[in-house]
Amino acid sequence: MKYKICVSGAANTDCCAVGAKEKTIELGREIVRQGGVLVTGATTGAPFWATIGTKKAKGFSIGMSPAATELEHVKKYKLPTDNFDMIVYTGFGYSGRNLMLTRSADAVIIVCGRMGTLNEFTIAFEDRKPIGVLTGTGGTADKVEEIVRSAKRGLGKIVYSDDPRELVEKLIELIKKEKAKVNGTKRK
Repeated sequence: MKYKICVSGAANTDCCAVGAKEKTIELGREIVRQGGVLVTGATTGAPFWATIGTKKAKGFSIGMSPAATELEHVKKYKLPTDNFDMIVYTGFGYSGRNLMLTRSADAVIIVCGRMGTLNEFTIAFEDRKPIGVLTGTGGTADKVEEIVRSAKRGLGKIVYSDDPRELVEKLIELIKKEKAKVNGTKRK
């Protein structure tokens, strides 16, 4: 079974660092190369960049939309439909979509982001999901480590790297450990 890896990041990319787009496209490629399926919030910006990489690597991407229908997705939310192999129309707005998005994934990767990215991060953290942070991409991604330390809730299951390949490798190791717990086996 393929790993479902969510990429969470800014739809409006004014907070993203120089080079964030290229790194996020490469992240989408790496998810596919390492046996994953991309899951995003079916939005613009950084999550959309990941879908570009996924398509370039001939992978599969799933979008979780805040809208109830394709028409609402395009007209009301002004969100894209290209590059996705499947879009799930949740009808729950952004906050409900964020919950479904993170819970449907085996792990969540944070790239440059704003408040919505922080929301998806905190849901994944509270749910004890494996989390990867693509550092050096700006916004929320570059503040997560400080937020986690200052929150005094433990370090969570978080790996950090500024290299997409290395980040996905580390994250998949965390996913394998989680799946081993579920299956009652020990990782070697």
